[in-house]
Amino acid sequence: MELQELIDRAEITDAITRYTLSVDEGDFDRLDTVFTPDAHIDYTESGGVVDTFPVVKAWLAEALPGFSKHRLHTVGQIDFAFASGDEADVTAYFHNPMRISDGKGGERVVEVGGLYRHHFVRTADGWRSDRLHEQVVWTRGF
Repeated sequence: MELQELIDRAEITDAITRYTLSVDEGDFDRLDTVFTPDAHIDYTESGGVVDTFPVVKAWLAEALPGFSKHRLHTVGQIDFAFASGDEADVTAYFHNPMRISDGKGGERVVEVGGLYRHHFVRTADGWRSDRLHEQVVWTRGF
């Protein structure tokens, strides 16, 4: 493996980490450092929307406060397939537990596990995802 590929892998992994932190912390403007302005994002398998990044970013800011502000999802194995020096298909395992109201004054935990399927491109600002499909493999507690 060449040094540049190792650097690219690290930068893409950093972008995926910024994604999870942005979503978990509700810092949706930070997602601008993860996605291209015209990125296509598909959350339909988890009950969300499919649209361009600006529309999905606004939807996240509306939808996620319905869950507890204490969100903490993790990313596991990451697979990289570089199509060229400037493009990569990247798949990352994820586990996303969240707390929601139980309707009785308390909370319950719901979970989603699956694969984030990104297409990353190298831009002047670094690696950015221009496509994300959240593939749900399992859920619990809904």
